[in-house]
Amino acid sequence: MRFVDEAVIYVRAGDGGNGCVSFRREKFVPRGGPDGGDGGDGGSVVLVGDGHLQTLADFVYRRRYQAKRGQHGMGKNRHGKSGKDIILPVPLGTDVYDAISNEKLGEVVKPGERLVVAKGGKGGRGNSHFATPVDRAPRKAEPGMPGEERTLRLILRLLADIGLVGLPNAGKSTLLRALTAAKPKIADYPFTTISPNLGVLDSGRLRFTVADMPGIIAGAHQGKGLGLRFLRHIERTKMILYVVDGSRGQLDEDFYLLQEELKSYNSELLKKPAVLAINKIDLIGENRPRIDVILPVVWISARTGAGLADLQEVIGRIFPQDSAQ
Repeated sequence: MRFVDEAVIYVRAGDGGNGCVSFRREKFVPRGGPDGGDGGDGGSVVLVGDGHLQTLADFVYRRRYQAKRGQHGMGKNRHGKSGKDIILPVPLGTDVYDAISNEKLGEVVKPGERLVVAKGGKGGRGNSHFATPVDRAPRKAEPGMPGEERTLRLILRLLADIGLVGLPNAGKSTLLRALTAAKPKIADYPFTTISPNLGVLDSGRLRFTVADMPGIIAGAHQGKGLGLRFLRHIERTKMILYVVDGSRGQLDEDFYLLQEELKSYNSELLKKPAVLAINKIDLIGENRPRIDVILPVVWISARTGAGLADLQEVIGRIFPQDSAQ
């Protein structure tokens, strides 16, 4: 299934059922009182977090969802049944906006977490509620209230412990494959990765989810390349692993370009714990250029496996302990 991280859908909750106007009709009760039942509530539309989903692709193929209305009330004080809710599973990390007003309605980040995006209408009361000493046979009942309707914009920002950030062809996908059981597409040309790939890093003591993101280019924060569609997936990661191609010979320029793009998009990203992995040391030998950074630096070769044990040790040491699984 293809990766989709944004979708627009229309949702409509069910209307409430109407209250009933009815009177008791029994053989020896010629003037029975009102016995109209209440209408049932309309069904709601509810988003529920599903940890097995990683895409909003289902909402590309179906864009309209409408819940059932409540049943009308009946005589003999029989209340109508409520309409059935529509339950829509969504990936963890889904933000929900009103597409018209752009108001954020909520987010779904935990398995089983529920977000009501369109509430069913309240059922109307039957005439038995309106009897008074003055009017013992009321001939009025309430209509059901209409259900809410909305056009929603769903935006997915993946939940991952560690996000791999680098220029195109820096070796992020090779590194993801080397660290985890993931099998991303790998080739020697830019933008092999056109959507995030996830894997699980098991260091023995801790387990981390790792996301390989599409490569950043200059101007990504303005939407160039895969730009904004990539950068938003970094926002929920707990740690950033920068990956720089050591064979290019411009370590400082590449690293600070990455940081500048993240800063221009959201300066809070630079406050996350981070490690710099300088990749492809198998191509540069022992003549390693100097790089002037303040975060931990690990020299690796994702292709040969050199330095990966050191990288895992550094990740385990600086990863936020209150977030570790």
